[in-house]
Amino acid sequence: MKKTSTRLADGRELIYYDLRDDTVRDAVDRRPLERTVTTSEVRRDVLLGDSVAIASHRQGRTYHPPADQCPLCPTTGDRLSEIPDSSYDVAVFENRFPSLAGDSGRCEVVCFTSDHDASFASLTEEQAALVLDAWTDRTSELSHLPSVEQVFCFENRGEEIGVTLGHPHGQIYAYPFTTPRTALMLRSLAAHKEATGGENLFDSVLERELAGERVVLEGEHWAAFVPYSAHWPYEVHLYPKRRVPDLLGLDEAARTEFPKVYLELLRRFDRIFGEGEPPTPYIAAWHQAPFGTLEEFEGVSRDDFALHLELFTIRRTSGKLKFLAGSESGMSVFINDVPPEFAAERLREVAS
Repeated sequence: MKKTSTRLADGRELIYYDLRDDTVRDAVDRRPLERTVTTSEVRRDVLLGDSVAIASHRQGRTYHPPADQCPLCPTTGDRLSEIPDSSYDVAVFENRFPSLAGDSGRCEVVCFTSDHDASFASLTEEQAALVLDAWTDRTSELSHLPSVEQVFCFENRGEEIGVTLGHPHGQIYAYPFTTPRTALMLRSLAAHKEATGGENLFDSVLERELAGERVVLEGEHWAAFVPYSAHWPYEVHLYPKRRVPDLLGLDEAARTEFPKVYLELLRRFDRIFGEGEPPTPYIAAWHQAPFGTLEEFEGVSRDDFALHLELFTIRRTSGKLKFLAGSESGMSVFINDVPPEFAAERLREVAS
């Protein structure tokens, strides 16, 4: 992998990740852009104990542009985009309309390929491995920013999820705090460790699932399963079998096997609802240990956390979506219409 860092016309950072070491990236952003001005602010909810990012400048962000005006495609002739070069393998840049910025963190866009009509599932194993390298490198770089406590790599796929740009891409949010979902995991981890005299909760969950009926696929270094208490109609958790706190901890064997396992999982998601159905909308979310202090979670260290990816769709059956209505949105109590055991069986049935 070759990494080349440059700047866009408004000063934002752009990083190319290339498969070939001899690739030269010297294209200049020719757009007449002024420096980006953001109004991002993080406010603490004292009743719930969580935080909300207020980012009014995002109201003017690009919204469903025609394919020939996609800002994530390479620049061609006079058609200028966020990527000045005429091609790329993987490109990462600071979001022009970030939810988090400055002392409130940082937001980046990760373009998986220059092919507008592709998807992550259509990437080759070599391309998917390069994306993994980019995620890992950005996790490392962002973790060193003084305002950053947790790094979250994710992909939103499909208009039903709220995606406004059709080009295959994901995002990275670098938060200035430990996110509420991660904090819940850390509290459960601490409580289980104390109650069992030192057992690791993540290890216990993985061991239980591998011995059960909800395993979707399993490799030598990775395992994917539908969790016992799945919140979403089709939800899969992907774990490395050797517990590590973040992407930086993956060894070469796990990194080598990941593309094959993950691509197969994504391709199965597209087959859940049968032939002729539109691509399955999904969210793919990497959970990594925070880089800040864990003092409030007594007895827990970063090494106790288990890196894993959670993949889920909001489509519950053909032509029908799972909406977060009263119980989910009002009380955070999910109601799942699809039994996890059925979801796991279905995802095994559609193996390629």
